[in-house]
Amino acid sequence: MTDPSPTPIVQFDALRAFISRALVRVDLPPSDAEVVAQLMAQADLQGSDGHGVIRLPQYVKRIRAGGINTRPNIRVVQERAAMATVDGDNAMGHLVVSRAVDLAIVKAREAGVAWVGTRHSNHAGPASLYARMPVAHNMIGLYFAVGNANHLPAWGGMDMLLSTNPIAAAIPAGVEPEIVLDMATTVAAYGKVKAKAKRGEMMPEGWMIDRQGKPLLDPKRSEEGFLLPIGGYKGYGLALIVGLLAGTLQGAAMGKDVVDFNKDSVTPTNTGQAILVINLEAFGEVSVFKSAVDTLVQDIRASERLPGVDRVWLPGEQSHARRQAYGEHGIPVANALVTELEALAKDLGIEPMKLA
Repeated sequence: MTDPSPTPIVQFDALRAFISRALVRVDLPPSDAEVVAQLMAQADLQGSDGHGVIRLPQYVKRIRAGGINTRPNIRVVQERAAMATVDGDNAMGHLVVSRAVDLAIVKAREAGVAWVGTRHSNHAGPASLYARMPVAHNMIGLYFAVGNANHLPAWGGMDMLLSTNPIAAAIPAGVEPEIVLDMATTVAAYGKVKAKAKRGEMMPEGWMIDRQGKPLLDPKRSEEGFLLPIGGYKGYGLALIVGLLAGTLQGAAMGKDVVDFNKDSVTPTNTGQAILVINLEAFGEVSVFKSAVDTLVQDIRASERLPGVDRVWLPGEQSHARRQAYGEHGIPVANALVTELEALAKDLGIEPMKLA
């Protein structure tokens, strides 16, 4: 059943500060802890609650077990004018991917486009965080990643050899918010399953099935089945391609080599991600492109709606609205998660998260 208690609220800065305190306590350098905390809190700010502070206890457990390197040497190991491979040295994924995006932006300024992939990385939160980073530089961001646990079999199979393998794209606009698509190649990301379990909610039919092919609705029984791909066999094919691009191409884990970080806190995951950045200036006048995007957005929003439909949404608009609302009024956090974070704070000997 859903928790009937009032939902606690936390302000962004209080959430970020708490995450940073926790990570510093488990030996991340303060500057690295701040980068990770900022990105984790941004995940919650935009409503990606399956990838924000809910992951903190798991990260702490993994760091304590030696499964994450807190003093990494993140470095470029392969490079040409419009590409690079970044070896994360088993660092927190947020640090590795941020470094990759920064490098891709620099390269795209000169080459027009740039592909930077990672290996020996870790879970880095929602894909849209990184796809959106190039937008501030008048660039398009396309992000790909191998998920950190396999929850998807090949179409018609039962061996879970693929993950949710997300893809995200961020397209700059003018007066309109950027268009941001962030999607798993499964109907639901596994983080959403974890968030449902934390809130005491059931999953809708169509997210998961059990090993007899019947709908699986209880997120606490997720181990008894697997996620379903978007669009049937087409989603399976997309998950495979994204994994090859984000993982295999960079020498990162894919298929049976993917480590389930939900169960294994010690083994390095060798997670792979990739960012493709496209510099709008290389293709023409930036303002002309942005104006065309604005026009298309406005045409779509004003298009005739089906009966009962109040609004046609563009990809990323709801996250944009949440960032504004949560930034002003605070971020909702499930009661069960607050309890877990309070226990974590006590265990670490740090000040607990300050609620609004």
